[in-house]
Formats: sequence, structure tokens, C-alpha cells
Amino acid sequence: MGTPPSPSSLLRMWLLRRSKRWSKARKRLKKRWRKSRKRSPLNSRFPLLLVVGLGNPGPKYRYTRHNVGFMVIHRWARALGVRLLSRRFEGKSGGARFQDRELLLLCPQTFMNLSGKSVKACTESLGVRTEDLLVVHDDLDLPFGRVKAAKKGGAGGHRGIQSLLDQLGTREFSRVRIGIGRPKLGEPIHEFVLSPFYREDRAAVKAMLQKAVRACELFVSEGIETAMNQINRQ
Repeated sequence: MGTPPSPSSLLRMWLLRRSKRWSKARKRLKKRWRKSRKRSPLNSRFPLLLVVGLGNPGPKYRYTRHNVGFMVIHRWARALGVRLLSRRFEGKSGGARFQDRELLLLCPQTFMNLSGKSVKACTESLGVRTEDLLVVHDDLDLPFGRVKAAKKGGAGGHRGIQSLLDQLGTREFSRVRIGIGRPKLGEPIHEFVLSPFYREDRAAVKAMLQKAVRACELFVSEGIETAMNQINRQ
């Protein structure tokens, strides 16, 4: 008769069989989940919406005028209970649902001038249509505090938008433009956009960001035309 296996050997064998069973069970669950996603009426009826905020990564730029796009996305994400934990597409992103629409919130981490790389990677990977893309960004040509929704347009000197135009090859995507105004103290434009808001303007920033969030909500729930009609009149 052979030597019976030791208790430690039996334990290892039991753990191995358990781990294999668990691995197979996980694969089965993932397969079922993917099938249920494909069968979901929501996914078949409504395509994914992508809402992108433009800005520069890092604490140095967090509260600068050029980062109001990021500020809007983070503000809306908090309201939706979403954390931007994914690091795909050279950005920070998080999935959400608003009024039965699925959307992805994205903040590119490529720095402003290369924002298009992140957005292109995302749209190509997830199959996002141009008409389902909304970009939120600062605008020097709008008075401070003004928010406007637009169905399409050029770059207007904004290098982040220019990067999107170059990468996507189209100007037919919706935007939420957030007015940051022009320098009051004669500072160069590049210093102005990369600086925090003037002290006397900071109280109005909160209302401006909330108005931009509302524009995003209208885009998702009712479309860009409704967003333009309601937001641009204010």
C-alpha cells in the first residue's frame, strides 16, 4: 500500500480544485453578463453618449480658467454619484446613467493641446457617433459667466478644440461653451487662461458651472437643439 497523502497535500489539492471551480464560475458569469448587455433594450435602442470636459491634468491647473471643462464634468459626476476611476483612452472616465440614457464622462489627461487623441481613442473603441459627442470647454470670446450650447463650429483659436477637429476630421460635434471673458489687467492670454479666476468673479463661478451642467443634462435628455433653445436665451 502506498503512503497516504499528508494533510497539507490534501489541503493544496482541495484549494486547487476550489480555485478552478471558482475560475470557471467567474467565466460563466461574465459570459451571461455580456449576453444580458447585448439583449438589453436600453443598449439596443439608445447609443452611448460621450460627454468630454477639456482641461489640463494635475493640481497646478485644477482651478484655472482653462480647466472649467474639467470642473463641469467633476461637478456633474458628483451629482450622479460617479467616480472617474477608469484610466482608459489616456484620460479619466466613469460610466453613468441619466434619465435612462447611458453616458461616459471623460476628462482627457493628454494636456489640452492633445485632447483629440484621447477623444478619438474613446470614440473608436466604443463606437460613439459624432452626434452623440458633447464637448465642454472654456471660451475667451464669451463674456465671463455666459454659457452657450452649440451644435457644431470651428476652433476659434482654442487648441483643445483644434486637436479634436484634427483627430476626428469633423466639426459636426456639439459643444457647451463657457465664457471666461478677456483679461482685465492686461496680462497675456496664455497667462490669463492658465490662472485662477479673479477674486471678485469667484462667487459667480459656481452658478456658471451649474448652468453648464444643466446644458449637459438637456443634451442627454432632450438633445442639443433643446439645450440651445433653453440655455442660450439666459
